[in-house]
Amino acid sequence: MTEQTTECCPRFNPEPWEDREIVWNDKRFLKDHVISLFHIPLNFGAVMKRDMEAIEAAGADSEDMFVLSDEKSLWGSDVYLPISKEIKGVETTTLSGTFLSKVFEGSYRHMTQWIEEMRSYVQEQGREIKKLYFFYTTCPKCAKKYGENYVVILAQV
Repeated sequence: MTEQTTECCPRFNPEPWEDREIVWNDKRFLKDHVISLFHIPLNFGAVMKRDMEAIEAAGADSEDMFVLSDEKSLWGSDVYLPISKEIKGVETTTLSGTFLSKVFEGSYRHMTQWIEEMRSYVQEQGREIKKLYFFYTTCPKCAKKYGENYVVILAQV
């Protein structure tokens, strides 16, 4: 088995996400919902399996695969998976705007600190945050295997 197939997540390369400005104009996403308990996802695996099956069945794979999370409440989050075309039978949406991204590494217990760092970074750029999205780059098993736990925060400005 190769390193990528031993677990489910490929090793994350932070370079394309670090200190970047990303502009999306009607970028298509499959949108779904994950149930959480104090921001800890309870059914993330089942939701991802269902969503990936829908994407593959429709031939709607995107060149850039990642999952954005909108941590709306302590009890759930909306997740967004990029797609290349519309898919029937699932909720889809588009995101447009300018996003600043920054990569963080470490334990999730630092999330409050990372959010504050992101706020400072956006302010230093002379911008204002409209909304935050989170990209958890690997599952806990893969993060443990790689010895790295990267989280990308995207600030819509």
